[in-house]
Amino acid sequence: MYDDISRYYQQILDGTVTVGKWVRLAYEMIMEGLQKGQFFFDEQKASNAIRFIETFCHHSKGRNDLIVLEGWQRALISCIFGVTDCLGNRQFREVVVIIGRKNGKSLLASAIIACLLYIDGEYGAEIYCIAPKLDQAAIVYSCFWETVKAEEELREITKPRKSDYYVEETNSFVKKIAFNYKKADGFNPHGAVCDEIAAWPGDSGLKQYDVITSALGSRTQPVVLSISTAGYISEGVYDELVRRGTRVLMGESKEKRLLPIFYMIDDVAKWNDIEELKKSNPNLGVSVSVEHLLNEIAIAEGSLSKKAEFICKYGNIKQNSSMAWLPGTAIQAARGEHMELEQFRGTYCVGGIDLSQTTDLTACCVIIEREGKLHVFAKFFLPKEKIDIATARDDLPYRLYIERGLLEASGENFVDYKDVYNWFVTLVEEYEIYPLWVGYDRYSAQNLVQEMEQYGFHMDSVYQGENLTGIINETEGQIKDKNVFIGDNDLLAVHMLNSALKINTENDRKKLIKLEPRAHIDGMAALLDAMCMRQVHGVEIGEQLKNKE
Repeated sequence: MYDDISRYYQQILDGTVTVGKWVRLAYEMIMEGLQKGQFFFDEQKASNAIRFIETFCHHSKGRNDLIVLEGWQRALISCIFGVTDCLGNRQFREVVVIIGRKNGKSLLASAIIACLLYIDGEYGAEIYCIAPKLDQAAIVYSCFWETVKAEEELREITKPRKSDYYVEETNSFVKKIAFNYKKADGFNPHGAVCDEIAAWPGDSGLKQYDVITSALGSRTQPVVLSISTAGYISEGVYDELVRRGTRVLMGESKEKRLLPIFYMIDDVAKWNDIEELKKSNPNLGVSVSVEHLLNEIAIAEGSLSKKAEFICKYGNIKQNSSMAWLPGTAIQAARGEHMELEQFRGTYCVGGIDLSQTTDLTACCVIIEREGKLHVFAKFFLPKEKIDIATARDDLPYRLYIERGLLEASGENFVDYKDVYNWFVTLVEEYEIYPLWVGYDRYSAQNLVQEMEQYGFHMDSVYQGENLTGIINETEGQIKDKNVFIGDNDLLAVHMLNSALKINTENDRKKLIKLEPRAHIDGMAALLDAMCMRQVHGVEIGEQLKNKE
């Protein structure tokens, strides 16, 4: 039924084609969604798009013959044009394709524009090629016009105007535009190509992308195609889409309209291995030759800067890449029946505190080991006046969390750190649970630290940076090995799902970051602080932490 998609997926499974984990997960998601009826497949729409491209779309650089789509391209086109929702409209409204240099991304993007303009059936279609500057936006835009000029039938119905290419019959146009996120009035795209998003400036790029996607609502089946190799700009739209995309692929997101196709290598240590590079260069042997890659590898092996550039542009791993962290299945396995502190009376533990923002969520936790398993109790604090605001902003039932004892209303507009102190004191005085060391963010309020030290707690500062790489790796291993239990603490689970990692490819060091700017990860940060205490002070307190009778 969905031949090109299922054929490509089968080639992935049997090893006929080599792809990385993210592409494998993408096609697993698509096949599962089709088989379960979560979305549907319109074979006619998919075949129309493929047939149109191979009948009317031409190469535009070095040759002008008709495009013959490769298997990975046919599968992608089928996903964009053939996978539909229950109304028969396009299922995926945001499509993100990350692919190595010289793999024909501009040519493919121009062919997709042609499909949107000529065969999608949208009257008054507005299609935009968008980039920070007009000359950058012109790359795909010009590629599109070259394919039109090569076909008399398309050339006759397409009028080149001063600012766009216009099709009178459908009152539609293709236009190149540079960033102007402050002027969103009248912006009503049926399609948009965001070219080389890895080079988009951070804040302005995010705002421009938001303008594009927020304007899609009045169309029945719009699509924004973002296509790029990896780059160097951090915390821009590239990082945002990769984090969102990897979360979708790991089954941790409710998003249903995002299609992430990330051709990336899996193992940075194998950056100069042709077999590994097949994962980021699906057009290897077609538009990019093995000889070219081998020559680039030889250059990169003699220069650290060239090596970093090669990994970025041909391996699609940026120096400080950021992706979703823990699989939803692993976090779900850590959840279970409700746990009571009373069940752990008379035990030793380690603690962690994250006081990153006094006006918002504060988190603290303890880790109690029993029979080799790590049981995590987390407590959250939120100012009374911020509860309703946070509920609307985060779409989380904070008042219900208060009723369940996971969250405590603390202070009026600022968290009262005395409540954090009291929670740890209650562990000792009411439950005889003794934190041997408590880790805290080095930027925490010193008066709280001093007060806890005066009570008798051993306090140790933790810097939430790349220095926690070993702690992050151990925590991930413990969670994936099903050695960590959080009971029914839904709020902690949300913070674990919101967690991402920024990875320095030069030294494989990692740093905990938010999956998106508005997300909260305070609970995960507190958990890492506690895990740090286990590791740093393990020689000193290791036997006590095992809580052997």
